[in-house]
Amino acid sequence: MPAEAIPRPEDCNCFAIRSAARHVTQFYDQFLALTGLRTTQFSVLARLKLLGPLTINTLAGDMVMDRTTLGRNIRPLQRDGLIRIETTASDRRAKELHLTNMGEKRLRAAMKGWSQAQARFETAVGRRRAAALRTMLAAVAASKFAPVERGTAR
Repeated sequence: MPAEAIPRPEDCNCFAIRSAARHVTQFYDQFLALTGLRTTQFSVLARLKLLGPLTINTLAGDMVMDRTTLGRNIRPLQRDGLIRIETTASDRRAKELHLTNMGEKRLRAAMKGWSQAQARFETAVGRRRAAALRTMLAAVAASKFAPVERGTAR
């Protein structure tokens, strides 16, 4: 394959977004470390606090995650008593996630670290640029392009 056909990492949208996401995640994780939460776990607790009980499928869709990845993130939350999982009354196959009192307390404790990370990020990037970045990324996440089945990309 000729060298000019190989994309440079900085020219790949996916690489740029994933690199930035890993960098920012590691940064926020440092601020949340004292609470024993990772960024994704913090986001799960915050979503449950904000939106109330959600089925695993609904939360996975809301967080743009597959069920397996979400499952790896909720297991320690359940083990530590921060969430509880219940079968829904309307569909015995569906599992609903509930934030526990202990989960609310941990979320409140983690808010301090999250707020510090958020402030430091906005200081480094600029408040307006950070807001514009969130708007742009939300538009990307809501865009009409979607993953395609293997072998069908065109």
